Amino acid sequence: MITFDPDGLKTRIAALEAEMGRPGFWDDQQHAASVSTEQSRLARRLERYDRLRGEYEDAAELAALDGDMDADIAESIRPLRRELERLEEDALFNGEYDAGDAIVTIVGGTGGTDAQDWAEILLRMYLRWAEHRGYQAELLEASPGEEAGLKSATFTVKGENAYGALKAERGVHRLVRLSPFDQAHRRHTSFAQVIVSPLVPDDVDVEVDEADLRIDTYRASGAGGQHVNKTDSAVRITHIPTGIVVQCQNERSQSSNKATAMRVLNSRLAELEQERREEEMARERGVVQDTGFGSQIRSYVLHPYQIVKDHRTDHEAGNAQGVLDGDLDGFIHAYLLAQATGEARRGIG
Repeated sequence: MITFDPDGLKTRIAALEAEMGRPGFWDDQQHAASVSTEQSRLARRLERYDRLRGEYEDAAELAALDGDMDADIAESIRPLRRELERLEEDALFNGEYDAGDAIVTIVGGTGGTDAQDWAEILLRMYLRWAEHRGYQAELLEASPGEEAGLKSATFTVKGENAYGALKAERGVHRLVRLSPFDQAHRRHTSFAQVIVSPLVPDDVDVEVDEADLRIDTYRASGAGGQHVNKTDSAVRITHIPTGIVVQCQNERSQSSNKATAMRVLNSRLAELEQERREEEMARERGVVQDTGFGSQIRSYVLHPYQIVKDHRTDHEAGNAQGVLDGDLDGFIHAYLLAQATGEARRGIG
């Protein structure tokens, strides 16, 4: 069982502070910034732990003095337990980009209008989850479907460990429900893919050959023709060697949209390299990974019963609507723990 390790945290903070105190530390600005950022992040984490431990001990002392308050005290420490679980979760974030921000792209898959509606439902779910976690989310692009929903959407999530948490959501998500777009109201199955990349800092050098890019411009528009621009300000960039397509239409000018799209592309390429390393490590462990459309990681069943089940960990929740309202932490924690212990499985076909 992997748990939060305050003693190990103190040792790491002391080592970072010792490095920061060495002569010439600030000569390498990029390295110095990385070290000081890690020191600040770990110091905040340890401070949170000390505060939570103090509050928990105060509550335990009060319970020992007055047994009639047990129910009230148990209710009051419930938020402390949740925050402590978040701290324990921090121990699972050890990847190169885990502590940083994320870019998420949702693409409607098989299922026509239902799949595009499903993509929009997923967007709402993740935006609500980000709000619950105290993260800052910003929509970069949303391409409306022909009848309803979204063909695709891209947004950033900024906050501590945003990428580390959201990478648990990479893969294909499957929805089973009575279709609101079927006149006979029959049950339909639809799919959407969630792509999660680290929002790489501006000082991270990702080599991109301009000759490998195809850049298209088009008029930005919202669902139902809202906010239609009269100029071709939206930008779509295709990275020909990998087939990665990114687009942005949220900025007012074409140049701003292009700059944002390039940053998204750099992040996608960084994630691609990260996935290659993970696949190599998985092969060394004898694990086969599949993140394509043939491998759904999670099913959301709304009819004839309600359940959400993750096929990699078997973690499930009966309150499907609660999950769609952003209650994802249980699924994320289960996956991160299974991944850290080598027990995570690939999705099902």
